[in-house]
Amino acid sequence: MSKTDPRTASRKTDAEWKAELSPEAYQITRCGATERAFTGPHLTNKAAGAYACVCCGQPLFSSETKYESGSGWPSFTAPAGKDAVAERVDTSHGMSRTEVLCAHCEAHLGHVFPDGPRPTGLRYCINGHALAFRPKDEA
Repeated sequence: MSKTDPRTASRKTDAEWKAELSPEAYQITRCGATERAFTGPHLTNKAAGAYACVCCGQPLFSSETKYESGSGWPSFTAPAGKDAVAERVDTSHGMSRTEVLCAHCEAHLGHVFPDGPRPTGLRYCINGHALAFRPKDEA
């Protein structure tokens, strides 16, 4: 996966995103969709490495913070860095949640919930199709 300049990534046209991403990744990252539980990639991946944004290649999460939440989506206790992700209120579907976005290209990633394990108590519930995994020796 090539790394896209994050300054220009969010300026891509809809047609450019559709041409570059898989149909699933496009619907999730650019349209805010959610993959069905237990169907996306990376759910059972236990390899050491980094999870990057499928759109722009920016590091988002480390395998060191990944855990099995039982939710059906890859879950993490913390982002890779304080500037890796952005958050905003999501009031869709008749509820209020905290949406998680790539801080660099504004790709929709998933949601964060306050029911995770220590030390953060957070569960970053992320769509697998929004992530690209880089093994530790390549990260």
